[in-house]
Amino acid sequence: MKKKTDSICRAVDIAKTYWLGKVAVEALRGVSLDIERNDYVSIMGASGSGKSTLVHILSCLDTPTSGKYYLENTLVSKYSDEELAKIRNKFFGFIFQSFSLLPRLSALDNVALPLIYRNVSKHERIAKAKEIIDSVGLADRMYHRPNELSGGECQRVAIARALVNDPKVIYADEPTGNLDSKTGAEIMEIFDRLVDEGNTVVMVTHDMNVAAHARRTVKLRDGQIIDD
Repeated sequence: MKKKTDSICRAVDIAKTYWLGKVAVEALRGVSLDIERNDYVSIMGASGSGKSTLVHILSCLDTPTSGKYYLENTLVSKYSDEELAKIRNKFFGFIFQSFSLLPRLSALDNVALPLIYRNVSKHERIAKAKEIIDSVGLADRMYHRPNELSGGECQRVAIARALVNDPKVIYADEPTGNLDSKTGAEIMEIFDRLVDEGNTVVMVTHDMNVAAHARRTVKLRDGQIIDD
């Protein structure tokens, strides 16, 4: 493993056990992983390999059963639930396969939404959201609602929403899963550009073509890393 001072996220011997009645399911078994600033990582593995569980822990959406997880060298278990909620909003940007946009809001309002939770003024929210929407090529569609946008446009909105808080790490879960190959390639070009601009991107994918964009591929099987 690399020195902890190089890491933005560092998991050390992480295990996660879920209980289904009296049956213990070991989703992760002793996973250690470093993610450095400006890393571009794809996480791959079959269903049930532990990919989603790992990303949930890395993004502070879940806590490990055992092991230690550090954000910028601070042990995450030291944070309260309230502090973790603030960290998730400020530290991470999330992009989902299903887009997860609010249907009644315009693209612009969907993108501006995370800034509300940081008490940013309305004027600043709108200005920032317009700037980010323009950067993903949707300036002419910002007042449309999700049902008026194509799948590729919805994913661009989702990317813009993930970027609006200037996150330190962007997590993408199957970002091209609901898109055709041409649109998926266009979305991956945006990710490539984000990394070139200095962003840190971690994505879960089943698609080898998508994973090939990353500089590094982490493969999981049965809750353990088998290749990095």
